[in-house]
Amino acid sequence: MPSRLLARLRRVLRPAEPDRPDAAGPNPPARPWRARLTRRRVVAGSTVVVLLAALVGWAVWPEQRSYSTTDSMITVRSGPNGDQPVDLDTTFYLPEGASSARPAPAVLLAHGFGGTKRSVSSDAQDLADLGYAVLTYTARGFGRSTGQIHLDNPDYEVRDASRLLDWLAQRPDIRKDAAGDPRVGVVGGSYGGGLALLLAAQDQRVDAIVPMITWHDLARSFLPESTGREPVDGVFKKGWAGIFFGSGSGGGLGGLGAPGGAGNPGGSSDDESGPDDESGPEGTGNEPPAGQDPVLGTVPGAVPGATPTDPACGRFAADVCAAYLRIATTGRGDPAAVELLRRSSPAGVLDRIKAPTLLVQGAADTLFPLAEADANARGIAAAGTPVRVAWFTGGHDGGEGPQTDQDRLRFLMAQWLDHYVKGAGEAPSASFTWSRIAGFDALDRGLVATGFSVADYPGVGGAATSTVGVAGPQQRIANPPNGNPAAISALPFAGGFSSLLDGVAGDLPGQHARFESAPLEHAVDVVGSPSVAIRAASPTGEAVLFVKLYDVDPTGPAALSNGLVAPVRLTGLPADIAAAVPVRVTLPAIVRRIEAGHRLRIVVASSDQGYATPAEPVTYTVALGGAGGNVGAVPGGAALTGAEVSLPTVDGTPIATPAVAWRWTLVGLLAAIVLGLVVVVAVVRRRHRRHDTSIVPGYADTPLVVRELRKEYADGFVAVSRIDFEVHRGQVVGLLGPNGAGKTTTLRVLMGLTQPTAGEIHVFGHRLVPGSPVLSRIGSLVEGPGFLPHLSGLENLRAYWRATGRKWADAHFDEALEIAGLGDSVHRKTRKYSHGMRQRLAIAQAMLGLPELLVLDEPTDGLDPPQIAEMRRVLRRYATDGRAVLVSSHLLAEVEQTCTHAVVVHKGTIVASGRVDEIVGESPSTQFDVSDDAAARAVLDRLDGVRVLPDPDGGLVVDTNGTARSEVVAELVRAGVGVDRVVPRRRLEDAFLALVGENSRGSGDR
Repeated sequence: MPSRLLARLRRVLRPAEPDRPDAAGPNPPARPWRARLTRRRVVAGSTVVVLLAALVGWAVWPEQRSYSTTDSMITVRSGPNGDQPVDLDTTFYLPEGASSARPAPAVLLAHGFGGTKRSVSSDAQDLADLGYAVLTYTARGFGRSTGQIHLDNPDYEVRDASRLLDWLAQRPDIRKDAAGDPRVGVVGGSYGGGLALLLAAQDQRVDAIVPMITWHDLARSFLPESTGREPVDGVFKKGWAGIFFGSGSGGGLGGLGAPGGAGNPGGSSDDESGPDDESGPEGTGNEPPAGQDPVLGTVPGAVPGATPTDPACGRFAADVCAAYLRIATTGRGDPAAVELLRRSSPAGVLDRIKAPTLLVQGAADTLFPLAEADANARGIAAAGTPVRVAWFTGGHDGGEGPQTDQDRLRFLMAQWLDHYVKGAGEAPSASFTWSRIAGFDALDRGLVATGFSVADYPGVGGAATSTVGVAGPQQRIANPPNGNPAAISALPFAGGFSSLLDGVAGDLPGQHARFESAPLEHAVDVVGSPSVAIRAASPTGEAVLFVKLYDVDPTGPAALSNGLVAPVRLTGLPADIAAAVPVRVTLPAIVRRIEAGHRLRIVVASSDQGYATPAEPVTYTVALGGAGGNVGAVPGGAALTGAEVSLPTVDGTPIATPAVAWRWTLVGLLAAIVLGLVVVVAVVRRRHRRHDTSIVPGYADTPLVVRELRKEYADGFVAVSRIDFEVHRGQVVGLLGPNGAGKTTTLRVLMGLTQPTAGEIHVFGHRLVPGSPVLSRIGSLVEGPGFLPHLSGLENLRAYWRATGRKWADAHFDEALEIAGLGDSVHRKTRKYSHGMRQRLAIAQAMLGLPELLVLDEPTDGLDPPQIAEMRRVLRRYATDGRAVLVSSHLLAEVEQTCTHAVVVHKGTIVASGRVDEIVGESPSTQFDVSDDAAARAVLDRLDGVRVLPDPDGGLVVDTNGTARSEVVAELVRAGVGVDRVVPRRRLEDAFLALVGENSRGSGDR
């Protein structure tokens, strides 16, 4: 059972901790267990036990395989004469039910270079589950298999595989096309992919092949040259060659990232155990194969059946080893080495391949780039054999690629084998498919690839081309001695890392020239091999150069697609760049979307870590070599050169994936939900509007009538318990109350911002509901102003009015701006406004159109004293001509001086309402206006029971405490103090505190 599942079960089955002493008091009372056993709890507990038992049973139940496996060493005879024995370590997977009465189709599954049969074990299991009898084996020279490595030589590795077909043909449980002819497909990646192509050409019994990330011409792969020269003049790919040689002469690398069978590009299953475990007689599974030292690798002559070998060569055949040593020493190819490599290449035998071929190649592959599969496809198709090509985002440098890519390739492979080997299903399409990275998955943050398809395979030249001009001065670059230091374009097995190298450790100063384009006007989808013409001059007459195409993001790094470069060896060069002849360079095929606004950069470098370069230091001169040659000059006299980069494009149709289908399903579901909500809202609004058509006759001329209003929230909080009041024409009504009394909630309900729990609000006789047309007769400032900061004050007012849909002439902008009093500031951006300026602009917005009912929440907030005084006059004046104003404020003095009426709210209910002077009522204190304030105070201080009260306005306010006001006036006159006026003194604040209490505190308005 998996350890993670065991851990989960332990957590589930762990007994509950005993109650802590502080969990329910110092000594929580214990309940008898019988009292706790109710019928409902017994049923629930039993259900949990049954579910846990089912879970445990499912977890520990042994996995039922749909196949059986058999390990064996099979001896075959190969060599030029077919008489040299070699022992191959094999595992045979036989699907359940296969027998002589029901024979199964077979698949020969080959691993990548440096791997073993274990590298493809998971793929073998997948194919066996699909009903194929699968034979995996470790190729000669690797693992426990004997013999030497000949690089898929037709006389050795290919003949070994042909003898394995003989072994399959002898089994009665394998389907046959004829005696000795098994129904078989061959699947392999990299080294195994080359084997599949060569075997299909050599043994016509093969019914279908699926070669993946493999080569066309092994000589060109390790000695590439991008102007069309022969491999003998190619540039030695020393990085990858060294890895190949090291993995064959030492302990191996586990497959060099070669894909396995069931669409598992780049994967390897060396960490798996099971029937294909490499444990032999030693029985540990962790010991090296016989004759292999765990540190030094292969011990010469110690592998059973192998002849003694040179320590420098390991298990490589002598001719292969000698060819590598010659090339690695000189950095140049030679005819003998090229001939040896081509002997192990499908290039010369493609016309013999009659087995339908599915070619899978990776875009992230500096070892065997996309052009290798392109050449194989063209050669096989020329003989009339069915061919299909599929590119994906992985490869030797990029691994398996995203899961979407893996799923696509698994489907293509299963479809191909099912039709051509199993004989089931319709003939697969010959369409060309490819993919590119589209982004990250929202769930697991892994990469996601989008697949595309087109009916006809266009090749690396693309179905169409787009050209982009690049330019730059001719430049001198230095070739470093012995290639050190060298630029880094790619690291084997890590092609994606190359995009991080630019400006860090990529192109070295003094060793590269740059030529750039203008920003692209439109995005370009590149699918294939770009090309560009360059010129070069060298004092030695020869130059090794590396041409690269960068995608330059103006806001990010420059990206070199998968670290791919075009190595070039030019000979017969002049010493003067003016005499140089343009040479067209074909760059490696890529799949990339270059966005609009990005630039193209052509880089010509003199060194690259992955290739051998001339040992002698020398300085080259490079320039672009397009039509027209030099196109101008730059400061300093250097010639400005230009060329056009040819970009192949393919216009494909996106391929649906389960992730895409699920996204569309989710989008459809969300759209259905949104549509349902729209319908519900429309119905509700229509119903409310239908109610709006009725008018309560008694309220038709009253701006506002609130009846038994109640607002209770879902958590049970009652913001407004019961409120009843009216606002009539010509009135300025103040809504007063301590914090939390329910003022703001009442205004929110009034403006349709929230629905009341109970009660009704009528505006000019219309029942008020959200969206009601009668709201157009109300102007409001509730919960603070909100303006677009990038617009001026005037522009904000105009935008607001346009949103109302009402006539422009009805806005009364002049009156509103006069009220705001912003002057020229109305033309400034509102992000530069102070709080007071924003408040004045909000009041002007509320007054646009001169609404019949104006509702203001703290209108004087942020205003200075002169502006507050002006606001009093504005509100009083506004309430004329049949209009009305409702003001909520905590400034009682302002309400007293501004409002004609007041409504006092406390704890969600009204405690007083009416005219302001009625609420203030009779006062025990009196205000005296006298000729000499100081003399009057001295007189009053001598009177018994009479007390002078403090007054913030500086007046003389007296508490007569029962003494007749006439007696107080007489005393002042006898003392020679003139008395001008005597009025009772009671402020609204006094009445307010008397109504709600001096220490009253609300519960937090909502």
